[in-house]
Amino acid sequence: MGLAPAVARYLVYFQYVGTDFNGVAAVRGVQRAVGVQNYLEEAAKRLNSVEPVKFTLSSRTDAGVHALSNAAHLDVQRRQNKPPFPPEILVKALNTHLRHPGIRVLQAFRVPSDFHARYAATSRTYMYRLVTGCACHHHLPVFERNLCWALPADRLDVAAMQDAAQHLLGTHDFRSFQSAGSPAPCSIRTLRHISVSPGLASPFVLSQESRKLQFWTLEFESQSFLYRQVRRMTAVLVAVGLGALKPAHVKEILDSRDPLGKHQARVAPAQGLFLKSVIYGDLGHPSKRSSLLHPTGPTVWKLTVTLDVQPGLCWSSCWTSLYSLHSALELQCPSQPLLPFGPYYPVSAPQELAQDKKDRCDTPAAFGAAALEYPASLSGTGS
Repeated sequence: MGLAPAVARYLVYFQYVGTDFNGVAAVRGVQRAVGVQNYLEEAAKRLNSVEPVKFTLSSRTDAGVHALSNAAHLDVQRRQNKPPFPPEILVKALNTHLRHPGIRVLQAFRVPSDFHARYAATSRTYMYRLVTGCACHHHLPVFERNLCWALPADRLDVAAMQDAAQHLLGTHDFRSFQSAGSPAPCSIRTLRHISVSPGLASPFVLSQESRKLQFWTLEFESQSFLYRQVRRMTAVLVAVGLGALKPAHVKEILDSRDPLGKHQARVAPAQGLFLKSVIYGDLGHPSKRSSLLHPTGPTVWKLTVTLDVQPGLCWSSCWTSLYSLHSALELQCPSQPLLPFGPYYPVSAPQELAQDKKDRCDTPAAFGAAALEYPASLSGTGS
């Protein structure tokens, strides 16, 4: 009696325009509403797995909310003892059979059998887009109407919004910003980053309108968020920007721990919200790729890249340099896609810290030796 075919677990990144969906989660039963997960699992049926493929989502988003990069894990068990799909073949197969143009699978990676897309995530970042100078929603270009919140104002007091945002940074009980129906047993969260800044000009705005419309971007980063926490924080910060609230009111709302209060009951519209990224520590994510382990792949060797990161240097330029190197190596070995880019170690002691990943530095500062692993079929040495 032959052995059962091996089950391969994958981490898959995907994006979607949320306008047509009742959220990302699958809608079961005979309802006419449908989630992004429904389409993904329908496409996965064509993989002909022994057991039906189920997507375990990293982050749930509501109806109308978009994702630049969400994530999920799935198990595939091929028939007739066939070897697991290479990740790039899995991506191609899913995209080929997806039946909605608003969904795209970005990348896939083999992960250990005990990996969990929701619980293993170490960071999630959401982005919210606003636009001022628009008297009503119908004055927006049609291409932008489902991608931002049009405010009936010519300007925002951004400085006041930034002051107010500082009250939300750090570890707090965010019960005041939690909507009813949240399954979370604890409302304490740590908001690591929050910003309010001018957004990029929309390419869909006509030249005669461009002087009137100003786009703004709010970003929030934490390991996890409460139900509708980002949209409720956004609504309060917008109220500060419009002069309806003072920055000090935000602290009062936070300290009240009352989700039914007068001001915190506001919820920003879904269409302006985007899940920007999900990060998995050592496993990273598509835009910051690295490879510190390949659980089921070939023998690997380590290439250490050292950057002399000077104070004041734009951190994104460091990512760009390392990403370019990573992409060049991928071209040399297309059959073995590299895992995402991950942790960095201080230049002063990369080897010591590499032996204890718990002590790695995860904040963008003046450091930069990166440990990467690549398939043994690559030739040459790294330094």
